[in-house]
Amino acid sequence: MNTNALIEEWFYLYSDDVYSFLIYYTGSKDVEDLLQDVFIKAMKSINLFEDRSSPKTWLISIARNLVIDRSRRTRLFKFFLLELFTLKIEKTPEGEFLANETLNEIYNEISLLKTSYKEVLLCRLVLNYSVDQTSTILDWSPSKVSITYHRAIKALRKRLENHSIKGGTTDENTTYN
Repeated sequence: MNTNALIEEWFYLYSDDVYSFLIYYTGSKDVEDLLQDVFIKAMKSINLFEDRSSPKTWLISIARNLVIDRSRRTRLFKFFLLELFTLKIEKTPEGEFLANETLNEIYNEISLLKTSYKEVLLCRLVLNYSVDQTSTILDWSPSKVSITYHRAIKALRKRLENHSIKGGTTDENTTYN
């Protein structure tokens, strides 16, 4: 059986269970996107599936990890918003727009950092890779990853603080350490 057919079969067999898990785990009924992400991730990672567990438990563990990853990103995003911009995001279209604009500003500021900082922030902050995974990707020692990551966070904070103080004006051609 090919991969697509297997995932499709699992979707028909287990999607209701994964959907229910996501609703209870997140406390939200709006989990369709997460459900789709679970099966996309399963399709991409099917080679990692071992028959030691059932497909259902494997899919639920993927769902759990996706929710945890999303939660980490949300906490980090709120950290930047609260600490650097002291904004309160409302669950309105305007609030969502403001949140997306602020996140875009953060990504723009990351892109202006020096290359090593951009790389480590991309791996650790954006993609949520572990220190070991990042050290393998960047061919650095784990200690270099940790040190560079902390320096990059400090530099990003400084850029974002400067950005908010100056009222949103930045020199696009300037790269900061």
